Amino acid sequence: MPSDSTPDPADELSRLFSTGEAVARYPRVTELLAAVEPPAFTRACHQLARLDPDAVAAAHPDRPAVTVAITGHGTLSTLVPPLTGELARHGILLRPHVSDFDSYVFDLLDPDSDLYGHGADLTLCVLDPMIVFDEVPVPWRPADVQRVLDEKLRTLERIAATFATASRGMLVLNTIPLPRRFTAQLVDHRSRSELGAVWREANARLLRLATSAPNLVVIDTDPLVAEGIPVTDARMSTYAKAHLSAELLARYARETGHLARHSAGRTKKCLVLDLDGTLWGGVLGDDGVEGVELSDSPKGEAFNGVQRAVKQIGSQGVLVAVVSKNELDLVRAAFRDRDDAELREDDFVRVIANWRPKHDNLKELAQTLNLGVDSFVFVDDSALECGLVRSELPGVAVVRVDGDPALHVEKILRDGWFDTPELTADDQQRVVRYQEELVRKDFLDSFDSVQDFLRELKVTVRLAPVQDAEIPRVSQLTLRTNQFNLTTHRLQQAQVRELAAGPDTRVLTIHSGDRFGDNGLVGAVFTRRHQDALHIDNFVLSCRVFSRGIEQTALAAVLEQARTDGLRAVYATYRPSKKNGAVRDLYPRYGFTPGTEDGDTLVFRHDLRLLPDRPEHVSLHEDLQVECDD
Repeated sequence: MPSDSTPDPADELSRLFSTGEAVARYPRVTELLAAVEPPAFTRACHQLARLDPDAVAAAHPDRPAVTVAITGHGTLSTLVPPLTGELARHGILLRPHVSDFDSYVFDLLDPDSDLYGHGADLTLCVLDPMIVFDEVPVPWRPADVQRVLDEKLRTLERIAATFATASRGMLVLNTIPLPRRFTAQLVDHRSRSELGAVWREANARLLRLATSAPNLVVIDTDPLVAEGIPVTDARMSTYAKAHLSAELLARYARETGHLARHSAGRTKKCLVLDLDGTLWGGVLGDDGVEGVELSDSPKGEAFNGVQRAVKQIGSQGVLVAVVSKNELDLVRAAFRDRDDAELREDDFVRVIANWRPKHDNLKELAQTLNLGVDSFVFVDDSALECGLVRSELPGVAVVRVDGDPALHVEKILRDGWFDTPELTADDQQRVVRYQEELVRKDFLDSFDSVQDFLRELKVTVRLAPVQDAEIPRVSQLTLRTNQFNLTTHRLQQAQVRELAAGPDTRVLTIHSGDRFGDNGLVGAVFTRRHQDALHIDNFVLSCRVFSRGIEQTALAAVLEQARTDGLRAVYATYRPSKKNGAVRDLYPRYGFTPGTEDGDTLVFRHDLRLLPDRPEHVSLHEDLQVECDD
């Protein structure tokens, strides 16, 4: 609870809306949303939905916005308020477009429809039980339901195929929940079992549809309903044709908010955990290595479950770190000597244990990993520590896991901070590569000069056109990279594939490695040939490999190839954002001169007369030859 001197977040939200300050202080509104629970959050969602998105965008031009088209079978206007609030909670402005009632087939099968005309980042096709039961005869049997489901799945397959060619955004479907009021209309349990099997098989086919369509996500509603959320409200379904309950739509909106956060490049990258009361019970300094709870008691088993969940998260490319007020040697002994510990020190990208303020340690960790602090999710059981981090580092997502450790996992996972539409091969290696990066930093500290370090690092770069299997990773780089992203254009896989296949556009991948290992696919250059000039439309590079000459090597190779191809100039685009200021001078640094300005976008020109040198310490392997037609 807030203290007497601290305004209640719900009261402050109400005041901002009632006084008309919500637009001007929109960033503060989004901060407060993270600190309120229902029903205050629900009220704020409805108030946010009444704000003019254009007015918010004008007052805060650096605020990312996501356009969401909403279509389906039933009435869906009630989805807009929770969706507005969920996106705002992640600092994202919603631009919604709601289609007419029961227009999803016409909307999505016609590439010239108004829905496609909005160019939405996310298109939500919300499926409800009445999409089936509005079309079954009376009386009906499970076989009748199966026939309708088969027809609907064929239509959805056609929709997915049409969407893949007509839109550059992401299509979101959902599994269809089965309300009891339909199963109960079958009086024999054998028929109920048959209906359940038919329904689940159809949903399984729907879920598998996403495996073959890179720009399709299917939200599984079963885990949401399993939380006790009602599927429908009988009165709203009957009288308003709103066939999914407000509670279920609110949880659906939360899942969609995670996708929007990814689309806007705001996915979190690092889970930072406290130890005492968070990953084990008791106080290590008082109880000793053998005294902290990790097994042999109900609470100990609960903490063991927390460690298992953290290990699972870390196995999928999420960086996991520790920031604890403890003695480092004692912490290392606990991870080393406790046989019942699921986590070991090498599961973490960094273990920080000292008596400094935790927000200072978080800032130092961000510098070490070359990440922004807004990439962090910080988990602690202390209200004081959580409050200090919120106050000192507002960009950090803070999760307080006070009380019962059996609830820790639910609290850590509730907001889907690390959700991504698809894991790439690079994700599986991310933790190892960051650990190798820390070894490189230690290696750097052993040299008197950076040049000596770079010479001994033996950097290699491979520059080549993107391969089909690399498209998910290239899309991910545009979505997740913020610092070295010259235009911050976020591209879905379909957009990358389109650019790679275009007659005048190319997507070049940058792979790097050195004496410590393979860094993998770390960057991409997006080029477009127009008449006798080459345009670099974007250039992205992972923060893991900054300042090693990789960017200079890639850029020099692109310029050299342009001159070899007989082009007269190369134009390059830079669009400033809150995070990419460090690369503002990238192009001038290598011989580009300022050209035109298009709004907030700067265009630079290189005449190809004096090309930048390739760094001597980098070994380049390239395949940039353009195949010419006979």
